[in-house]
Amino acid sequence: MVLPGVYAPQEDTALLADALRREVVSPRTRVLDVGTGTGVLALTAAMQGAQVTAVDVSRLAVWTARLNARLARTRVRVLRGDLTAPVAGRTFDLVVTNPPYVPSPARTAPRRGRARAWDAGQDGRLVLDRICGDVPRLLEPGGVLLVVHSALSGVRPTLARLRSAGLTAEVTERRRVRLGPVLRTRRTWLCSRGLLSPDGQTEELVVIRAERTR
Repeated sequence: MVLPGVYAPQEDTALLADALRREVVSPRTRVLDVGTGTGVLALTAAMQGAQVTAVDVSRLAVWTARLNARLARTRVRVLRGDLTAPVAGRTFDLVVTNPPYVPSPARTAPRRGRARAWDAGQDGRLVLDRICGDVPRLLEPGGVLLVVHSALSGVRPTLARLRSAGLTAEVTERRRVRLGPVLRTRRTWLCSRGLLSPDGQTEELVVIRAERTR
């Protein structure tokens, strides 16, 4: 179910779900889904048998994820709040996130509306950088972060920030997809920023896997 105003799962969600299914998960695995949206990733982990907590800042998303968990007859704890704030002080074995990452002409992220699910400042990193800073302290030793975003937002900065936080990090998945309607409307601006070539029709999605080894 996708309630009006909630971001519908796209190819980035599917790519991250594939990566999630390849992780070793048991009934004792504690999973956190940051920015859950409709709850697809949280449900994927729950169906693998994990103990799952999901967080989203949007009330509509929280209601949608709770509804989808009930419809799927899976147990997922869904909390409302800003990124990792609702789980401060807790630790997890696995964190998954499909955060807002689309570069936008606006310098700040929107505070409301559907665009809040994708717009992330002029470099697309307003939320990504916060995740790279916040998540490492939530991971148990041996814990894993799986994050998906567009290469337009910069892959090297994500790897560098995660490694500087003491995690091992690498790109484990890549997929070329056609530009969606939001990026198509921003083609001229993206080209002026050097993020897209004038004849570019696709973007690259990446999944980064980062592990806390100590």
